[in-house]
Amino acid sequence: MDEVCIIGIAGGTASGKTTIVNKLKQLFENDVELISHDCYYKAHDDMPYEERAKLNYDHPSSFDTDRMIEDIIALKQGKTIYRPVYDFSIHNRVPETVKVEPKKVILVEGILIFENKQLRDLMDIKIFVDTDADERLMRRIVRDMKYRGRTIESIINQYQATVKPMHEEFVEPSKKYADIIIPRGGENVAAMSILEGHLNIMLKGLV
Repeated sequence: MDEVCIIGIAGGTASGKTTIVNKLKQLFENDVELISHDCYYKAHDDMPYEERAKLNYDHPSSFDTDRMIEDIIALKQGKTIYRPVYDFSIHNRVPETVKVEPKKVILVEGILIFENKQLRDLMDIKIFVDTDADERLMRRIVRDMKYRGRTIESIINQYQATVKPMHEEFVEPSKKYADIIIPRGGENVAAMSILEGHLNIMLKGLV
């Protein structure tokens, strides 16, 4: 197929990355595919649930980033991949996979995707979604209770133990690699308009 454009979208937990992904999907319609870093959490079939729940899921070592890199390279080469599926309610990967066809635009999303040099070097453009920490925590509580079967106590404990310190150690410093920083997330209409114009120009020969 023709050249493939890789767009990386990073930012802290519940910063609004999904909102931006959905807006870009609307913009590029059938020419876009999403690859989320969250799907590439490592499997821990050897551990009981209680032990899996205690793991630090916000450290780079919790992800199978090497496999994600291989999959993105394959997509850039026009090959079909079968990405893993992760179930947050059980803190583990499930046996099923999802078939992903190569598209002209591949969105790569996750909190730590700029931390790995080999991964970020695959990206044609890197976007960092910069949202206030209190706002992100409130959004995370709502999301994890509604969609991931978590209790508010477990969410806050995890946030204090790993999410916040890992954000400060890995996520926030990776912002320096971004080509575009969007304050306040996908609801920033002015920033989204500028981004849309920039991407239309950049991808004129692709879409």
